[in-house]
Parts: sequence; C-alpha cells; structure tokens
Amino acid sequence: MPDSPIFVKVYDLIVWLVPHTLKFPREYRFTFASRMQTGALNLQRALILATLAENARDVAAALRQAHLELADLRLALRLSNDLHLLPPRSYQHGAERLDEVGRLLGGWQKKNAQHI
Repeated sequence: MPDSPIFVKVYDLIVWLVPHTLKFPREYRFTFASRMQTGALNLQRALILATLAENARDVAAALRQAHLELADLRLALRLSNDLHLLPPRSYQHGAERLDEVGRLLGGWQKKNAQHI
C-alpha cells in the first residue's frame, strides 16, 4: 500500500516542505517550521497506521488522525503565507498539494466507511 498515490503525494509534500521551511526566518524556524515538518511526518505515519490496522474501525481511527494532521498542516501553511514566510507561488503549490492529498484521503475514508 505505501506505493499508492496518497503515500507518494505525502512523501513528495514532505520533500517539498522541508527545504521551504528551513528558509523561514530564525524566529520562526525552530517553532513554526519544526511544527509543520512534524505535522507532515505525522500525517504520513497516520496513513501507515491505517494500512497496518486489522479492522475497519482501526482504519477509520487512523484516517481520522490523518485528517486532523492534514487540517493542522493546512492551517500552518496558510499562516506561513499570511506571515509572509512563503512566497505566494510556493504557498499556492503547497496548498494544491494539500488539496490533492485531502481528496485522496477523503476517498479512502469513504471507501472504508462502506466496510464498517
């Protein structure tokens, strides 16, 4: 399952996000940037947990956690734009990647809901 599109998209998001957050000003780098990086990694971890879950209820719980991590990451990305920590094109790119992950995650949640 880690080769499925959502895992590839989240991995690509992490690869894009880390260098961009390392460019944040020092006063934001160790708090805000670190939180964004950890949130992206936690998103990937929640998706992995969903693939390892033994029943549909555990899958649903892991996907809810992934959804929460995604919502936090969206907020952080938006704040980084509003605080002018990211150029507008970078923010647009990141937001598009997060939307794509959100659509894939929503599809997985709907598919799993049919099995509960």
